[in-house]
Amino acid sequence: MKLENRTAIVTGGAQGIGYAIAQRFLDEGARVMIADNDDDAGEEAIETLSGRGEIRFVDCDVSQRLDVHNLLAATLDAFGMVDILVSNAALTAAADFLDIDEETFDRVLAVNLKGALLTGQAVAKQMVKQIEEGEAPGSIITMSSINAQVAIPNQVPYTVSKGGIEQLTKVMALSLAPYGIRVNAIGPGSIMTRMLEAVNKDEKARRTLLSRTPLRRVGEPKEIAAVAAFLASDDASYITGETIFVDGGRLALNYVVPVE
Repeated sequence: MKLENRTAIVTGGAQGIGYAIAQRFLDEGARVMIADNDDDAGEEAIETLSGRGEIRFVDCDVSQRLDVHNLLAATLDAFGMVDILVSNAALTAAADFLDIDEETFDRVLAVNLKGALLTGQAVAKQMVKQIEEGEAPGSIITMSSINAQVAIPNQVPYTVSKGGIEQLTKVMALSLAPYGIRVNAIGPGSIMTRMLEAVNKDEKARRTLLSRTPLRRVGEPKEIAAVAAFLASDDASYITGETIFVDGGRLALNYVVPVE
């Protein structure tokens, strides 16, 4: 198992991609702390995943420094250390550029971008402390998106936040490289989460989605989780400051593909 005897924090881990990552990490031998602000989903995730290994849940709004402090403290109380962070918590808000209001913009940026900064900084400080005590360097994984490279007109703050995540990842990677701490991002394309289910059920929307995806299918959360497990493991020991796009070939495409 690639992550045996390691402790991971997964923010936004109660459902969707975060849940799939938590599940894969458990299967790889890690101890997992799920952080989410949906208590019901968090408790359900714990109940479902507890048979796979050691897992805990903490209610956490990653945009709040105190919540992040409490998340780290709870992780250390439960497991004694932290080796892996996956900053996955994120919000979306649909509104065109001319219509987006300041409050919505601030809220999405606070969770998606500031949240990655706060959690990354808190965990990195703990990792540095552990290194000074003789422990091995850890790994931090942020969740970017293909929308760090391309744009959606009615997803202004989300798109902006993911562009920021890509740069934050590089800054963190360079800052933490002297300690041996690796920082990388994953950029999903169209992944079958609850958010995408409605699109997939609409035939016209589904055809549009597949027409821009060379592999001609929607990705699964477990496919993102597999990349996260790789980046968190020693198999990725010489990779830092990178964004791995898991998008079925979408970013390489400059035309549409025929869809049956």
